[in-house]
Amino acid sequence: MQQLEFFDIPSPCIGVCQSGKTGYCLGCYRSRDERLYWHQLDDEVKRRIIKACNRRKRKAELAAQPKNDQAKMRQGTLFLGGEE
Repeated sequence: MQQLEFFDIPSPCIGVCQSGKTGYCLGCYRSRDERLYWHQLDDEVKRRIIKACNRRKRKAELAAQPKNDQAKMRQGTLFLGGEE
């Protein structure tokens, strides 16, 4: 059963519009086809694309961090606001 939508799902574009080395936009992390056909897609596909963009962004941010910061991020800390 498809959920009723009262509002359009807006484009995640933030106006950067540059493709990175992976082929995804450096602003919204959509592929070229995802950007090109956005207005023709149904809401369920748009939701899946937005979730994929969030995963791509987290992966890119993690890759951009120094290696020692990546280990801290994966391991976490037991104390809020505490430094290791």
